[in-house]
Amino acid sequence: MRTLIGYTRFAVIVPAIASLIGALLLMAQGSIEMLKAVIASVTSEHGLKETVVTVLTAVDGILLGTVLLVIGYGLYELFIDTDIKVPAWLQVNDLDDLKSKLIGVVVAIIAVVFVGVFVDANRAADVISYGVGAGAIVLGLAVFAYATRKNPADRKTNKNSTPGN
Repeated sequence: MRTLIGYTRFAVIVPAIASLIGALLLMAQGSIEMLKAVIASVTSEHGLKETVVTVLTAVDGILLGTVLLVIGYGLYELFIDTDIKVPAWLQVNDLDDLKSKLIGVVVAIIAVVFVGVFVDANRAADVISYGVGAGAIVLGLAVFAYATRKNPADRKTNKNSTPGN
């Protein structure tokens, strides 16, 4: 029974792969939109503000793809293969690592969306409400990260311990 339950961790491979596929899709779409923005800017179809909004929208898609990439890698690394080759900054040792990486990327996305609203002349009236909303979300994420963080000494103890000890 214990072995059977141990194998259920491999069910995480489905959402991990789905996250990676979604990441590739969003990054491709964001990159295509970026190229379209460059072409439209060079051919003088868009003014500066339209170009900024289009570029920020493309960056937003790319950042969302990055979130999915971090989730996919993190789930795979936590549940399937701890020796996957990823850069040091992307290594995930526990759910707290994954949580902190996700919070960082979400804050970056919020900043990009806010800047997009800030420079969009058609949404100038929304700047204050978006700013307050973005600030509230960032503050909430900061409080959540602070309240749920683990003591570094506890992390080392848990990392070196083996199940059953």
